[in-house]
Amino acid sequence: MDYKSAVEYLEGVSWLGSKPGLERISELLERLGRPQDALRFVHVAGTNGKGSACALLSSALTASGYRTGLYISPHLMRMNERMSIDGEDISDAEFAACTEELASAAGGMADPCTEFELCTALALHWFAKSHCDAVVLETGLGGRLDATNAVGAPDCALIMNIGLDHTDVLGGTVELIAAEKAGIFKGGRAAAYDLPANVREVLLAKAEETGTELKFADFTRLTALSDSLDGQRFAYRGEEYDIRLLGRHQLHNAAAALEAAAQLRAAGWILPYDSVRRGFSCAVWPARFERVLRGPDFIVDGGHNPQCLAATGEALRRYYPDTRRVLLFGALADKDWQDMARLLIPLAERFVCATPDSPRALPAETLAEFLRGEGCAAAAYDTIEQAAEEAWRQAAPDGMACCVGSLYMAGAVRDYLKRRGGK
Repeated sequence: MDYKSAVEYLEGVSWLGSKPGLERISELLERLGRPQDALRFVHVAGTNGKGSACALLSSALTASGYRTGLYISPHLMRMNERMSIDGEDISDAEFAACTEELASAAGGMADPCTEFELCTALALHWFAKSHCDAVVLETGLGGRLDATNAVGAPDCALIMNIGLDHTDVLGGTVELIAAEKAGIFKGGRAAAYDLPANVREVLLAKAEETGTELKFADFTRLTALSDSLDGQRFAYRGEEYDIRLLGRHQLHNAAAALEAAAQLRAAGWILPYDSVRRGFSCAVWPARFERVLRGPDFIVDGGHNPQCLAATGEALRRYYPDTRRVLLFGALADKDWQDMARLLIPLAERFVCATPDSPRALPAETLAEFLRGEGCAAAAYDTIEQAAEEAWRQAAPDGMACCVGSLYMAGAVRDYLKRRGGK
C-alpha cells in the first residue's frame, strides 16, 4: 500500500459519518494487539481551546525529555498532520505501512469503523510501535463515546472551555455537554479550565463518581505581562512564561495546560519549570489567529463557532484597533453561521465570502446575500484562492485581512498564502 492508497482507504468510509460508541474502535484495537496498553496518556476534551492546550502540553513534554506523541483532529491540509512525535508529522512511508497493517486488522469486522475511528487506531498503533513515553490525545467529539476514549485511565484528563456545539449529539445545554466531556474521567488525576459554577458542579460530580482528583485553573492567578503580534508573556501562580499563540484566550488555555502539567508532576512525571517554559515558548498551533503574511497583515484563524469568533473578535480589536479590516468569511451550513456573522459584522469594513471545501459548506453567495441584507459590503468568489487574493488586494496598502469561520477553509487559505509568499 502506498501513501495515496492509504489515504483513499481511510477516506473511503467517510460515508459512514460519525457514529458515537466504543464497540468498533475497541474491537479494532483488540485486533491490533491493544497498542493503547503500551502508552501513557494526557487526554484532552472541550469545546474550544483543546488543540492549543495539546500543542502546549506536547511541546512541554518533549522539552522535558519525553518522547511525545500528539494526536489531533481535524487536519488542515494532509492527514499526516493528525499524528506527530516530538513535533514531526508521521512520514508518508510510515503512514502507508501502518495503514496497511490497520487494514489487515480491520478486515472482516461485521460493523465497519468510521474514518475517525480508523485514524485514531492508526495513531495509537504508530505511537506504540514508535515507543512513545507519552501521548497527548485530543478528543474528536464529546468524550464519553468518542473513539479516543477506548484508551485506559489517562495519567491526566484535561477539560477545556465548554460551550454549545454539536448539540444534536452532545445535548442542548452546557451541563449536558460537560457531562459528556467528563466521560474521559476514569480515576487518577484531572485538570480543567476555570469554568462557571454550573459547569464545575457537573465536572466535580463526575470526578467524585469516578474517583478522579480534579483541579481547576484559577484565572485570578493569571497576569498578562506583555503582548504583541510576536507573542505574549504572562505569569501564572508566580511563574513566568512566553507563548507564541496570540489572543487573551490563549493565556486562559495556557493556564489550563499548566494545571495539567502540575497534575502530571504530582503523579510523578519529571517536568522541570524551565523545561515547561522552553516547551511553551516554541509551541505552535497553525491557523489559530496566525499571521501568515505581513504588509498588509493577513491573519488566518480557524474559529468556527460563536464562542471561537468572540475570541477572534477580541484579538482583532486588541492587535488591530485602528486598522481597516477585510474579513474573508466562510462557514459550514450546520453551524450557527448567522450568529457568527453578526459577531463579525462590527469588526469588518467589508466581507469577502468563500465556500469551504466540505460537503457541509454554506454556499458563499448565500452568506454574502445574508451579509448584504444586514447592511454590509460583501461579495462572493468562486474559489478560496480567488477570495484570498481579493481579500489581500482590498486590505492593501494600510489595512489587514483575516480569514475566519471554518477550519476547513483556514487550511486551504493558509496553504495558498504560504505558497504565495507567507512570512
